[in-house]
Amino acid sequence: MNTKIITREGHEALKQELDHLWRVYRPEITQKVAWAASLGDRSENADYQYNKKLLREIDRRVRYLRKRLEDMRVIDYAAEQEGRVFFGAWVEIENEAAEVKKFRVVGYDEIYGRMDYISIDSPMARALLKKEVGDEVIVQTPTGEALWFINEITYPK
Repeated sequence: MNTKIITREGHEALKQELDHLWRVYRPEITQKVAWAASLGDRSENADYQYNKKLLREIDRRVRYLRKRLEDMRVIDYAAEQEGRVFFGAWVEIENEAAEVKKFRVVGYDEIYGRMDYISIDSPMARALLKKEVGDEVIVQTPTGEALWFINEITYPK
């Protein structure tokens, strides 16, 4: 499997999720399954069936996170990145209609649940890479080309 890149914050968040699932949530659900199983007939026991399904989903996510975390490489800020768009940068862009967007360029595993993160593999991120403040960027979209201007580039330190 290919090594995937991730920010330090994203890596810590995935490790915390794994820890919570394994040490807190899974034991809680295991207790519920044991309690429901002690009631007798499991074939018509909704508590047993639901919690057993939930336990399988937790186990699936734990396996996924463990495997994923093994293959990840954390990318930290480096002083050489300053002034240009690289992995982990917060970028503010603006188009000709004065529409302003601000987002962070991160790894694939970090974008879910966040409206202000975009994947390094997205067309927007690919177009922005190595550009500087003031540069014009043409992004290929499903509706055609879009022109954006880079207003600001910052990195969490």
